Amino acid sequence: MATMDEAVETTVDPACLQEPPLALDMLMQLDVFGICLYSMLSFMSFVTLLLYLEQCVYIYKKVSYPKKTTIIWISGAAPVIATMACCGMWVPRAVMITDMTSNCYFAVVVYKVLVLLVEELGGTSDFLQRFSGKPFRINTGPCCCCCACFPHVPMSWRMLFLLKLGAIQYAILKTVLSILSVILWTNGTFNLADLEITGATIWINPFIGVLTVISLWPVGIIFMNTNILMRSLKIIPKYAMYQLILILSQLQTSIINILALNGSIACAPPLSSQARGSMLSQQIMIMEMFIISLVTRSLYRRMYDPLPSEEHDNEQNNKAALKAALEEHDV
Repeated sequence: MATMDEAVETTVDPACLQEPPLALDMLMQLDVFGICLYSMLSFMSFVTLLLYLEQCVYIYKKVSYPKKTTIIWISGAAPVIATMACCGMWVPRAVMITDMTSNCYFAVVVYKVLVLLVEELGGTSDFLQRFSGKPFRINTGPCCCCCACFPHVPMSWRMLFLLKLGAIQYAILKTVLSILSVILWTNGTFNLADLEITGATIWINPFIGVLTVISLWPVGIIFMNTNILMRSLKIIPKYAMYQLILILSQLQTSIINILALNGSIACAPPLSSQARGSMLSQQIMIMEMFIISLVTRSLYRRMYDPLPSEEHDNEQNNKAALKAALEEHDV
């Protein structure tokens, strides 16, 4: 009599256990709706990339160095992710490579956001001259948002260096670990479905998650302590777009992959459950990055008035204090 395991195995479609199909094989099995969907998503990805290239030309001509290179890096997050998602959609077996490219690029963007916050305030020297000795609260997300008892730390050259180091370590280590993951993947050692303690996935992915959290903390510290001064530069919506890209490209993709690994996403031959989950993730990502790129373009493709100097801020504060004192005296 056949055992229960054998009976379960006989009910599983062999196509659901295969690796992703070749691009040509998948293309041959597309129906009219599939062809229209792939064409529309490819067009959206192409438009996203085209608008970004035009924006790069505008920023290169209008913005001074080194701020223009930072803005080009940050505004390119959505177009790069959309382009890589389009490549992964057409070539399912290249999803590992496309995801690695997108994640490595965004790891650099995390550091560039911190650099942009400092450059908008005049660069490192002006930033330190303006905030040196002033207390910065460090109980911000994602590490210490609930730790209200944390003391404020005075800003200094050493603290700014540590903040930059905390952000850039993710860009470096993420790239190294991604290349290592691809090398192990080509050898069959790295497999997202292999969650055994002896597998490479269970060690590399959680470590990358820890690095991500550590890198987001310095950016949050700088933003939470300086965003009031940069409201005229639309820094809050710019930071919101960066956070949205982070959530969609990292958290959303992880949730879809987990659902695919658990079998919650049914396989659809020639796509297995995991391959279909990756395909859905790429298609959703293209539409989301298309919308985000339009919003990001409206925020960065414009000129802003320079921020007032620290002397101007002190003068305005003194005038406000003097006015309040006179009103109190008149009463």
